[in-house]
Amino acid sequence: MNFDWAKQFNGAVTICDREGIIVYMNDRSVAQFQKYGGEKLIGQNLMNCHSPASRVKLAEMLKKPTENTYLTEKNGIRKIIIQTPWIENDEFKGIVEIGYELPADLPLHQR
Repeated sequence: MNFDWAKQFNGAVTICDREGIIVYMNDRSVAQFQKYGGEKLIGQNLMNCHSPASRVKLAEMLKKPTENTYLTEKNGIRKIIIQTPWIENDEFKGIVEIGYELPADLPLHQR
């Protein structure tokens, strides 16, 4: 697996396979989840890291490739979370989760 694109990405990238096993975390993801084990989470099941409601959503996404995007705020830091199917050579391989920190003064341009 080649996830070179994610190494330099300015957000947390976590990737799991179709069984929910974490196969990749970039440095920002490792740092973000350090209190839960950081890099030791690679090889672990993603379901063990989420609430029951989130597990239901993830299970649905692993059965049928769909996207899930939402905003979250914790300790005054807003992030957009994008969970999208990992598709390679037209084959559904799992889920890519991108967590990107949003600036507090993010402008909204309505066009």
